Formats: sequence, structure tokens, C-alpha cells
Amino acid sequence: MNMSFFDQFSSPSFLGIPLILISMTFPALLLPSLDNRWITNRLSTLQLWLINLITKQLMTPLNKKGHKWALILTSLMVFLLLINLLGLLPYTFTPTTQLSMNLALAFPLWMATLLTGLRNQPSASLAHLLPEGTPTLLIPALILIETTSLLIRPLALGVRLTANLTAGHLLIQLISTATTTL
Repeated sequence: MNMSFFDQFSSPSFLGIPLILISMTFPALLLPSLDNRWITNRLSTLQLWLINLITKQLMTPLNKKGHKWALILTSLMVFLLLINLLGLLPYTFTPTTQLSMNLALAFPLWMATLLTGLRNQPSASLAHLLPEGTPTLLIPALILIETTSLLIRPLALGVRLTANLTAGHLLIQLISTATTTL
């Protein structure tokens, strides 16, 4: 079998159909379903306990106004948990090792955070563009630099996350190849 080390990051396909579509919908079967039973089974009790635990961990540091983000943050955490568990299944890969997946998650959340900050506290949000005690001659250049830094942040963080995940997987692949060779 003559494969490249980077073949592990390509999406497997069967008859031209990418298997990632099937494997990404598979974890949805593990999510709780709505039913009218008073007595639940062990699986639904475990699911409810896990979702309550994640919600409690996310919402404890936030004030009461921040609790309106509970649904999106909890669903994001459960989604990321299930997607990353896909990497443990044979013949699948972790979708978060793809730059497109990371950017698709990073950009809307970054934009929501930025717009919420600008809407609720505009002066505090804009104050981050200019550090205190900046000389007058440097103000225009510094505002341009900080604005550029703010705008490329989701791209930079997405690339860093993808590179770190890819490096980790490549390191595991190299170690396992060296072990089997020795």
C-alpha cells in the first residue's frame, strides 16, 4: 500500500459518494429524541445529563444577560464533541482538520461576537483599536494595524487550529509508521 502521509486527510468515498456525509449525520442518532414517556431509558438519561453538564459549565462564568447564548453555545459544543469523536471510527477522518470546516465555524461566531460588542458597548469595543498613551503621530497607523489585525483574526486562528490538528495527526502517523517498520 503506497500512500502519502497526507492521504489520511482526504475524505473517503464509496462509488463517488463522500462518506463524510454519512459519518457526519451518524452522530445525530445519538442525540436525544422527543418522546412523551415519563420514565426514560438509560441512554436518554445519559444524554440529558451530558447536555446539562455542558450547559452548566458554559454558563457558570457568564452573567444572566449572557445566558441567552446558552442554546447556540451548547449545541456548538455538542456538535464539536460528536464531530471530533468521528475521528475514532475506522475509515473516517476528523472534519475539524479541514480548513474549510474551521473557517465555516470561526467566521460567523467571530462576526456575532464583534457585532454584539459593537452594539452593546461601542466605546469599549472601539477602545481596543487604540492603546492608552499612544503618541499622536502614531494614532492613524495604529488604528489601521489594529483594524487589520481584528479583521484577519478568524482566518489566522482557523489556520492555526488546522495546522495544529494536522501536525498532531501527522505525528501520530509518523510514530505508528516508524513503530510498524521497526
